[in-house]
Amino acid sequence: MPAQSNAPVIIKRKKIIGGDGHHGGAWKVAYADFVTAMMAFFMLMWLLGATTEKQRKGIADYFNPTIPVVRASGGGSGAFGGDSVFSEDALTQNGTGAGLVRPTAERQARGDLGMSADNTQAEAGQETRTETLDDVQRALQGIGGESLISELLRRHIVTRLSDEGLVIELFETPGAPLFDAEGGASPLLRDLIASITPVLDLVVNDLAVQAHTRAIPLVRLDNPTWTQSTARADIARRILLDTGMPAERIARVTGFADRQPVTANPMAERNNRVEIVVLRENT
Repeated sequence: MPAQSNAPVIIKRKKIIGGDGHHGGAWKVAYADFVTAMMAFFMLMWLLGATTEKQRKGIADYFNPTIPVVRASGGGSGAFGGDSVFSEDALTQNGTGAGLVRPTAERQARGDLGMSADNTQAEAGQETRTETLDDVQRALQGIGGESLISELLRRHIVTRLSDEGLVIELFETPGAPLFDAEGGASPLLRDLIASITPVLDLVVNDLAVQAHTRAIPLVRLDNPTWTQSTARADIARRILLDTGMPAERIARVTGFADRQPVTANPMAERNNRVEIVVLRENT
């Protein structure tokens, strides 16, 4: 080729594209999941720090119910075939639930199996319940759901399980007595007993009514707290009957005077209390 040439010089440049191209935004989904998990984590930490042990137990029971929450069936071809577990015709004989508070003799919906120990059918009209003393205590305290007792009245109620049964203690506080100066029942005591009567109706166990009084500062030959506590226990029994409690369920009425104080100071008003004991079946 001659040294002087008029041929054009062609330079070819190759275009290089960096990166691996578009990924479809999958990282955004992963990041959103991460942010959601962190938000849930910090919410959990906040709840643990801002609630009491009793409140945390209630929250845990809410998310882990031990009984069906909704009485209506969702229908369909699921495990129950569209039937409600509270139906008198389905899943009642094993104590799962019931549609009636007092079922018929043919369908003892609230019993374990509707059969006695010797595998014979329970007598007609006999009412059995699956609720236990723990269920009564949970209903009074509002664990796992809404309490049947108002917050104001619940300040005067303490429950505990003993060898004898479930003890429901109704006590007075300064400025809120259970009995008036003449020895009659105060409106507070009537409201307390009226509020717990529906809870006591969850079971058919017998009841014991007992009253305690605080000690008196005077030394007397005849201690009046014995007569006073016995009279108060009988007043509580009559209020129970007035609120619809069958008389057959009252097993005994007892006055303990000032012999069982619950405070270090035996003359404290906290010792004035009425106890309704839901007795165990073998008591």
